[in-house]
Amino acid sequence: MKELIYSRNAVYEALRAKRRQVFSIEIAEGVQEKGRLADILKMAQQQKIRVSRVPRPKLDKVHQNNQGIVAEVDQYPYSDVIEILERAKGELPFVLMLDSLQDPQNFGTLIRTAEALGVHGVVIPTARSVEVTPAVVNASSGASEHMLIAQANLSQTIDALKDNDIWIVGLDQAGAEVEAGSRHLKGALGLVVGSEGDGLHDLVRKKCDIVLKLPMKGKIESLNAAVAGSVALYLAYLSRKP
Repeated sequence: MKELIYSRNAVYEALRAKRRQVFSIEIAEGVQEKGRLADILKMAQQQKIRVSRVPRPKLDKVHQNNQGIVAEVDQYPYSDVIEILERAKGELPFVLMLDSLQDPQNFGTLIRTAEALGVHGVVIPTARSVEVTPAVVNASSGASEHMLIAQANLSQTIDALKDNDIWIVGLDQAGAEVEAGSRHLKGALGLVVGSEGDGLHDLVRKKCDIVLKLPMKGKIESLNAAVAGSVALYLAYLSRKP
């Protein structure tokens, strides 16, 4: 199966990561070939990928925010929990789990944050969850191309991570307030972020070693999943630093 990814960062990172085959690239006629686009053209030439100039309306049919470029690629190469743990060898494992997240923008934002902070992998459920679609690749600015993402049963994944001495922290409004430098965010860590509407499912919540929530000072009751998850990832990153 092939799919079309769009936007300059998404195509650029797909070429850089080399985790999936890029069959061809189409660029809008008249677009200035400089900056990131020049980098893409250089890599496409090095990797012997066919590049075509096409009318802009053809690319607009793929997505309105295509930034003048679309690439035909094979499907996203999902990973598994074993590979994620292997990537963490020599370091304290840092794993992000997403409990039935639905919104591609939220998913892409969390992937981008996770990749920037050195998370070793992301785990999503095998059903009733957003997958790595072209919209997610775009929302992550191509970070998904470098991130190991596994589809697995979250309950079984938590058990497997616990067997590897990884502390499981759930993020949910029903939890205790997390503090800066929290001991719960140090060391080998699996952070579970709930879905946009329902938060953590009961079984997943029960499997967590502890459930925490972000302290709130303003009048709103909560942050959306992407913002809350990103803040928690940064708190964990700072807590884990030597």
